[in-house]
This record gives sequence, structure tokens and C-alpha cells, in this order.
Amino acid sequence: MAPYVPTVLTIAGTDPSGGAGISADLKTFSALGAFGTVVVTAVVTQNTRGVAAIHQLDGATVAGQLRNLLDDVHVDAVKIGMLGTAEVTRAVAEVLRERQLGPVVLDPVMVATSGHRLLPAEAVAALRDELVPLADLITPNMPEAADLLGVPEATSVCDMDRQVRALAELTHGVLLKGGHLDGPDSTDLLLVDGRITELDAPRVATRNTHGTGCTLSSAIAALRPQRDSWVDAVREAKTYLTGALRAADDLSIGHGNGPVHHFWNAWGKLHEVSPPLRSHE
Repeated sequence: MAPYVPTVLTIAGTDPSGGAGISADLKTFSALGAFGTVVVTAVVTQNTRGVAAIHQLDGATVAGQLRNLLDDVHVDAVKIGMLGTAEVTRAVAEVLRERQLGPVVLDPVMVATSGHRLLPAEAVAALRDELVPLADLITPNMPEAADLLGVPEATSVCDMDRQVRALAELTHGVLLKGGHLDGPDSTDLLLVDGRITELDAPRVATRNTHGTGCTLSSAIAALRPQRDSWVDAVREAKTYLTGALRAADDLSIGHGNGPVHHFWNAWGKLHEVSPPLRSHE
């Protein structure tokens, strides 16, 4: 009997450069053995150098996509990324309350790597009060965690420990990413079921880090239905992301911060066994 292929949904914005947003999510789902489905929240004018403009969809349109999909397709896990406005945030929260979906991984996207703010300040409250409580796991980086809590950004693992416990008062589980701290390793803190697990990964020397947050959260969503616990899913997702970062320089996409290599664990094997194409005239 063939293994079960989970269906995973991403609710997020676009990225024409292919490194972040729904592009990264769908690639990650596929690389990790899941079938991807999509609800679009915003059309983003973007390349590897940064965000130029955002065309935001309205809440009714986003909710309509979501309800229509769920009327037909069973979804095993959900990844939520860029929402853009309080209206869209509330619309997604309303549908999640109706349908009781899960597990839900929420990446509280607020600021792009380029520094462009993707979530207006007035929408943070809607995210914190209406959507964060519905998530099974949120995956903020340190600036996002500070924004959600209304406190200064963490500057140490001790600060992260305090903040991950504070965030856990708002939701079911938290993965607080420590990539902004200095040091040879990147330390993340995972709090689920009242227990904190420290997860370390070596830093990878590359400028091509576009889409790392999207990729990690979508990897967790893809793996959770296939693994016995959040710890197992997150640990394997981090291993996958480390491989994607190490192989990022094998790609040559754009002139800014290029994307991670989502198919690092598949393309090498494909290229080894595929014969060269021949043209027939």
C-alpha cells in the first residue's frame, strides 16, 4: 500500500522571485512529501532586492477562497504566513473557528528581511488577539516576538526563555527563533505541552537567506502530520532548512539576497540519473 500523502494548506502572499510566500511554501511541501494547496492573501511586487508594492486582497475574498477549498478538500495541516491587514486576519480567524482545522502553524509575518513592514501596526492587535490563540504553533523571530508582547527585543537566550513563556500564555505552542543573536550556532526555543526544548543549528555562511522563515514554518506544517510529535517535526524541519541554506549558493537567482534551495535533497539525485536531453530535427 502506498504511503499516505498529507494535504497541507498555505494561506499567504505571493513572491514573484520564488523564494518566499506561497512559492516557498509549495516547494517545501513538495520536497517533504506533502501535497500543497493555496489561499492567496496578497499579490506582492517583489524581487530578491526587496518589496516594491503590495496589492492586498480583502477579507471576503480571502475567506471565500478558504471556505470554497474546504468545502471540497480535506486539509491535514495549515501554514499561515503573510495576512497583511486586520480585516484579512479576522476573516481567516473566523473560518478557522468555523471549521476546527488543525494542526495550524502560524508564522506571524510582520517585517521582510529587507526591512519592509508587511503587517501594519494596527493589525498586530488583531493577529495577537484573534489568530494567535487559534494556532497550534506560532513561529516568531525575536523582533516579531517583541512586537507581539510589546516589549524590547530579546538579546540573550535568557531573554528568549522569558519571552517564549510569555507567548505561551497567548497560544498553544511556540517556536521562538533565535537567528538574530550572535554566535556560531542559531538557538531556537520550542515550548509545547509546558516543556521547553532547546534546538541548536550551525549558522550557514551565505547571503542567500530569502524565505527562511516561510520555509521553516511550512516544513513544520508539512511534517507534523507525518511525525509523532511537534519536537520531531520541528527538529526535522530545522535539518531540512539547514540543508537548503547550505545549498543556496548552488543557485543563482537575482542580484540581492537569493532564495534557499528548497530541492537540495532531490535535485542532485535527479541530475545524477537523468540523461541529457537530445533534440530531434
